[in-house]
Amino acid sequence: MSFLNKLRLLVTAGQGITGSNIKVDVLDDPIAMFGDWYGQAQDSGIVLPESLTLATATKSGMPSARVVLLKSFDDTGFTFFTNYNSRKGNELKDNPQAAMVFHWNILQRQVRIEGRIERVSEQESLAYFHSRVRGSQIGAWASYQSSEIPDREMLAAKVKELEAKYQGKEIPLPPFWGGFKLVPTYIELWQGRADRLHDRYYFTQTDNGWQRTRLSP
Repeated sequence: MSFLNKLRLLVTAGQGITGSNIKVDVLDDPIAMFGDWYGQAQDSGIVLPESLTLATATKSGMPSARVVLLKSFDDTGFTFFTNYNSRKGNELKDNPQAAMVFHWNILQRQVRIEGRIERVSEQESLAYFHSRVRGSQIGAWASYQSSEIPDREMLAAKVKELEAKYQGKEIPLPPFWGGFKLVPTYIELWQGRADRLHDRYYFTQTDNGWQRTRLSP
């Protein structure tokens, strides 16, 4: 971590405990509020502020969770990328609903998002795939994510084979890899405050837009 990031962390530590930074009393758009918080998390020096816990479930309701990275968001939802044949990919295919949690501890903030899952277009997946470094593109082809392998040597051999195959060529988008978008129906914003008297608001999607409700901490 750079000295500048360490300084930012020191300056922002505990922000929100002694004074509320939540603006939902005057802002009724939770995605815009998320964007404001996300920008502050990026500026704070937090390492990987885009990291989030993604929870999925099987068709029978057995849950699982893991950390992934947010790649983009807008009024239509929150996008991440993965192998469609991974455990989460298969669960999202069988049960296209999910939940996300962002936790920015140093800012004492948490955002919970729930909703339905859609695949992004192939064009969007292709554009993001080619924005990645070449090694990550090769890695997407080499890894049968969530499948058992005998050893790391098998993975290394597959990478070597693919590097030779695509030497001097553009690496195509794997047909089993791409983006998912969580289209939110529920968003909760949590701001830590002193004495555990936190500020909590949740928003639900209605025909007339977002409806805001305050929760007891």
